[in-house]
Amino acid sequence: MELFQEILCHVLANGNVHVSFSRLTHDDIAEIVTSECYQALRKIKAVPDDDSLDDSECFQRIEEIVCAFESLGSASSRHDFG
Repeated sequence: MELFQEILCHVLANGNVHVSFSRLTHDDIAEIVTSECYQALRKIKAVPDDDSLDDSECFQRIEEIVCAFESLGSASSRHDFG
């Protein structure tokens, strides 16, 4: 449920949707999160499918996946390389 909440908070905080809480139903929330999850999965799938990266660039592929999650507002505590 934590990822679900992170995604929902990110979508609402960044104004990706116009929300009227008085009429927002659980089904509406689920549809918003489902849509965002699908977009994230498309980004994640594109990373290993990217033939422009060779195997020595594996770190970059993982970095792109982590960034896809971060774009949804789901930061990883293990993503502190700098």
